[in-house]
Amino acid sequence: MNLSFIELGISQERAEQLEKIGFTAPTNIQIQAIPQLLAGRDVVGQSQTGTGKTAAFSLPILERLDVSQRAVQAVVLTPTRELAIQVHDAVSQFIGNSGLRALAIYGGQSIDRQIMQLKRGVHIVVGTPGRVIDLLERGSLKLDQVKWFVLDEADEMLSMGFIDDVERILSQAPQERQTALFSATMPPSIRMLVNKFLRSPVTVTVEQPKAAPNKINQVAYLIPRHWTKAKALQPILEMEDPETALIFVRTRRTAAELTNQLQAAGHSVDEYHGDLSQQARERLLTRFRNRQVRWVVATDIAARGLDVDQLSHVINYDLPDSVETYVHRIGRTGRAGKEGTAITLVQPFERRKQQIFERHNRQSWQLLSIPTRAQIEARHINKLQEQVREALSGERLASFLPIVSELIEQYDAHAIAAAALQLAYDETRPAWLSSEVEIPEEVPVAKPKIVKRREFSGDRNRSWNKSDANNGDEGRSTPKPKLRSGRREAPVSANQKLGSSTARESAS
Repeated sequence: MNLSFIELGISQERAEQLEKIGFTAPTNIQIQAIPQLLAGRDVVGQSQTGTGKTAAFSLPILERLDVSQRAVQAVVLTPTRELAIQVHDAVSQFIGNSGLRALAIYGGQSIDRQIMQLKRGVHIVVGTPGRVIDLLERGSLKLDQVKWFVLDEADEMLSMGFIDDVERILSQAPQERQTALFSATMPPSIRMLVNKFLRSPVTVTVEQPKAAPNKINQVAYLIPRHWTKAKALQPILEMEDPETALIFVRTRRTAAELTNQLQAAGHSVDEYHGDLSQQARERLLTRFRNRQVRWVVATDIAARGLDVDQLSHVINYDLPDSVETYVHRIGRTGRAGKEGTAITLVQPFERRKQQIFERHNRQSWQLLSIPTRAQIEARHINKLQEQVREALSGERLASFLPIVSELIEQYDAHAIAAAALQLAYDETRPAWLSSEVEIPEEVPVAKPKIVKRREFSGDRNRSWNKSDANNGDEGRSTPKPKLRSGRREAPVSANQKLGSSTARESAS
């Protein structure tokens, strides 16, 4: 039997407010954390984004805040401005008309305005470590009345170098306080922080999703030797054609370079990383949510505050270092019962890491080779065929019948239809596919070493089982991919290859 928010200890008024905004039943992390926090215990929660942890820590705090005391009674620290805004917006919804006031404080916004709002009286503050310290040093933010402290996405604070700032802030908070820490992963540094600042905490854990097969289809594209990932990504995107996608990269530089390459190829894509101004981040987030931008290239740190409903694809351009980060990434798709696809580009030397990830998730990835030119063209033709079917049932068809009647006096009806399809296909065919970009007619994939010496069929729909995870490329060179003509051409120069710096400069 599922528990209700009221049964967890949430008041009738707040439960009604939750129902108004669509919260009908508590999630697993909320069922575990809310009673413990209401009981006054410190809590360590391990769960990833999308499990409902914001409500898990904020609802108990809102139940205990004194609306008549216009002083900061609760502080929530987040690693990024985007996450601070996201948490603040959620808390504001939970507050409803109760009279409580929440404030988000972060860099990139007028500090004078934040100081003014603090003077007017705020009950709960959600902020980034840097801006919180600025306001503490100015004497505008006071922690003497703080009874609740929350560290959200603690592992990302560690990654971004904020742990010293976090310890400095916690050291200024009253000893008699209740503290909660939430993190997707629990590295040793975070556990040291827990031991230092939390008092006999209760640990609540939401088991990391094992990427359920009915929700997330995990696909690995094997990058042939001597190929770059930038070169391989283009045909993959053409074949997969994601409706919306987060493309994860390791560094901000890679994000900028890859975005430039994809934009030059005519794709709707933009970059999202720490070098962007706050205004640029918010503008991109709005465009992405409104489907004005289809794909976003992002680093892990920046993307923590980038939540988009009904995300169809997550693409691991750079394979992450840890299985926890991988699970956190792919968990952004396949939410709320929707299906999603997680695509990972795997280079030959990353096969062992892939095997570790598969074993952790208890699910084999579907192993695919880089789509060939023929496969991509076939996909575009099939898409065009579907569009023709839709047009045949539409109302605008009658407008073009007189043209057909006139042409049919000179040409065969089949030839007229084929010519029209050719024109439509040429209009929609990707420009880079018509160029001399090296796309092989067939990409050879090395045969994985299997005990029974069964050969890998190369079928795109076959799932790769774990026994195939060993690097089958060892001791075997990959033949040079052939151009469409089938003749062996002279090697393509560096400035012609997709992804080279010279090519990017000429494209711009």
